[in-house]
Amino acid sequence: MELYVILDEGLLGFDHVHDALERAGAGGADAVQFRAKGLSKRQYYECAVMLLPVARHLGIPFFVNDHLDVALAISADGIHIGQDDLPCIAARHLVPREMLLGISTHSVEQAARAIEEGADYIAIGPVFATTTKENAQAAKGTEMVRKVKRRIGVVPLIAIGGINLDNVTEVIRCGADGVAIASGIVLADDPQMAAQELKARIRSARAERSEPSD
Repeated sequence: MELYVILDEGLLGFDHVHDALERAGAGGADAVQFRAKGLSKRQYYECAVMLLPVARHLGIPFFVNDHLDVALAISADGIHIGQDDLPCIAARHLVPREMLLGISTHSVEQAARAIEEGADYIAIGPVFATTTKENAQAAKGTEMVRKVKRRIGVVPLIAIGGINLDNVTEVIRCGADGVAIASGIVLADDPQMAAQELKARIRSARAERSEPSD
């Protein structure tokens, strides 16, 4: 998952989420997560039910944010939980193996514990300052990305928080396997072009990282 796009209903309003999904998909998104902190669970479920077939048509894995019961009910491709949600070890007992389980972490210790408890991928952040999420933690910086990647090894690491065209190369060079982006794509004048440009820089940075040093 090089480019993980967060469809934040709070940023977009639901009327624009469908369009953002299609345009991000056309731009090369590898996965999408539907996040809607302001909706009731019933509203979230109804929106997710409408978005899932769109993502499936585009061939993009669809992740549910926070609501494990909704993810199970609609057979989503993945569930993403936070540190204040159901513990990862408990979620792992409920999530079928074909459904990916990801968790947001903010330290090396949290990332290591998530791996021990069965997470399929780790998100680390916020790497840079962000206004997308209310009550976001202080920026962790790219050195935290490097430290977490060293600790978790081959498990996919997704960096999140304030990532854009200007800094995505640095984030990938520090060890992230991919990045999660909300406003940098969904609020762009041309979300499809924004996704394409970010994907190109991610791939270029990963190629540089894999080149043998002299």
